[in-house]
Amino acid sequence: MPEEVKSGCAPSECGTKAACEGCSFNHSASAGQAAPEKPAPKVGKVIGVVSGKGGVGKSLVSGSLAVMLRRMGLSVGLMDADITGPSIPHMFGVREKAYGDDTHIYPAVTAGGIRLMSTNLLLEEEDAPVVWRGPVLAGVIKQFWEDVAWGELDAMVIDMPPGTGDVPLTVYQSIPLSGIVVVTTPQDLVSMIVRKAVHMAELMKIPVLGLVENMSYIQCPDCGRKIEPFGPSRIAEEAAKLGLPVLAQLPIDASFAQLSDSGRIEEIDLPALQEAAEYLMHC
Repeated sequence: MPEEVKSGCAPSECGTKAACEGCSFNHSASAGQAAPEKPAPKVGKVIGVVSGKGGVGKSLVSGSLAVMLRRMGLSVGLMDADITGPSIPHMFGVREKAYGDDTHIYPAVTAGGIRLMSTNLLLEEEDAPVVWRGPVLAGVIKQFWEDVAWGELDAMVIDMPPGTGDVPLTVYQSIPLSGIVVVTTPQDLVSMIVRKAVHMAELMKIPVLGLVENMSYIQCPDCGRKIEPFGPSRIAEEAAKLGLPVLAQLPIDASFAQLSDSGRIEEIDLPALQEAAEYLMHC
């Protein structure tokens, strides 16, 4: 495990680096010592995937979008910025831990060739809780961007935590995003939740590239009819009000959960999201 990114106490609970071997905080930087400027990763497109609330399948969309980009023959990175609720490595069946040296942290590589970094690759046990305070979380995000040896990438997908808290703010301020994709579901609160995410991005001057509606419908396996379990979708209406495109409407499909649970997300079949990936690379 790299020296500066470990699980443990928050910076307010420890004094010096020597006194706290398990701390993730960069003590030398916090002590007022100027850290050497590091070259930015060479990434063509950096796409953040956000949601105004949890439980909408944002990580599924993030992981699947990275898969679709990789199928286009692109070099792809996937940053799991949902620091306290990381699920991306499990979805890809990645179990080996990340490692580092004096200068870099080296990402894991999925079976399909996607470069991946997540806090779950740094914890001794994947089910260990991440009990870190806001400054520590922000520091880890910066290290994921600056210290990971990503190499040259055509695209990076960043799976961001839900809401508008410290970590999304740090991503917006620290990483040169090409834009964000907002994931939502067809429920009554959608309009308010989507607008919160969109308005935060606008406040931070981050382009909003479009909306993805997850759990949009169930397709009958016998007749092919689309059933809308949450009622009629409002995504087109909301997108029109915001002046944004609807990138994809994704179905409820038990196979998605099965592939994610078994670490085989790279086998997923989502033609609508493939079209979205192609659009995002050219918009």
